[in-house]
Amino acid sequence: MITYEFLQKYWWFIMSLLGGILVFLLFVQGGQSMLASLSRKEDEKKLLVNALGRKWEYTFTTLVVFGGAFFAAFPLFYSTSFGGAYWVWMIMLFSFVLQAVSYEFQTKPGNIFGPTTYRVLLFLNGLIGTFLLGIIVASFFTGSEFTVGKGNIAGLGESGIVISQWQNPLMGLELLGDFRNVSLGLAVLFLARTLASLFFINRLDHEVLEKRSRKFVLYNGLPFVVFFLVFLIWTLLAEGYAVNPQSGEVYLEKMKYLNNFIEMPVVGILFVLGVVAVLYGIINTIINPKFKKGIWFSGVGTVVTVTMLLLVCGLNNTAYYPSSVDLQSSLTIFNSSSSYFTLSVMSVVSLFIPVIVGYIVFAWGSLEKKKLGIDEMKSDGKTY
Repeated sequence: MITYEFLQKYWWFIMSLLGGILVFLLFVQGGQSMLASLSRKEDEKKLLVNALGRKWEYTFTTLVVFGGAFFAAFPLFYSTSFGGAYWVWMIMLFSFVLQAVSYEFQTKPGNIFGPTTYRVLLFLNGLIGTFLLGIIVASFFTGSEFTVGKGNIAGLGESGIVISQWQNPLMGLELLGDFRNVSLGLAVLFLARTLASLFFINRLDHEVLEKRSRKFVLYNGLPFVVFFLVFLIWTLLAEGYAVNPQSGEVYLEKMKYLNNFIEMPVVGILFVLGVVAVLYGIINTIINPKFKKGIWFSGVGTVVTVTMLLLVCGLNNTAYYPSSVDLQSSLTIFNSSSSYFTLSVMSVVSLFIPVIVGYIVFAWGSLEKKKLGIDEMKSDGKTY
């Protein structure tokens, strides 16, 4: 019989994998943040917008699935973080709404604002969406200012009952004051821009944009590596939020996340391999002018790296959403998950995930058999 503990760990793995896929798909946002700097002419801008426009729904859908699955599997996190770190979440999500509106309306007949206005909104989504998502993920390691009255859960639904309370009036904006959070936010931003440059090299049939994109791999890849190393080294050497498996007590442990990598060697090895794949895609693209498949090495490496990083912050008796003001309010996969019945039913549904992923891969491959150039874009039935 499948145990409750197995289901909780299984769903943390699913959430970690979805998080890894989401970060990879942020190359769409990264490309949006470079529309003005990478292109010089109107037809170049339109080509970039259309290359990204054929992929933006993947990112948006994955974000929605990620949020919905988190709500169903770990509802206490959902209520604590979304209700507490309100402004960070709302600003980030609103930027994604602006993205959807921009792609759908920038070339609609009767557009009184012009395409430039919508491209500015795409730029803001590319900048804000990636940076704030990195900030939120970083708080899984650095902690947030909230308290949880777990004894009030039994009275859920009664008037005046509050389970979690945010202890900072900035409602999430205070996360921007922690440089470790900011370093990961910047790392995610520059990673998205790097992946976008690799995507353009692989996807576009445009010599000028390809040459510029290769330069942008270097311009964005270097700061990505710097900021990611700052966050990673700082996190591995810092105290982490450990959980006593017998009592459930949360306490600070020296180099907890480094210990997690060591005590879960498969996770540690996959993390290193993921990082190597990301770097290989970047470096080989920079030094080899004929290499155009960097997006696949760095893309797969991104999924693996982020997945392993999230596993480290939730497994091996670790609080994945720690409270920096009250350690015992910290959330773990055991004290914040849904019921055994809910996780069981969801697990049956999750068996269809490989089928969905397979369909996406098939559809992606079918649409990308031919590189996208200006002539192909003009002859396409749908343009953005």
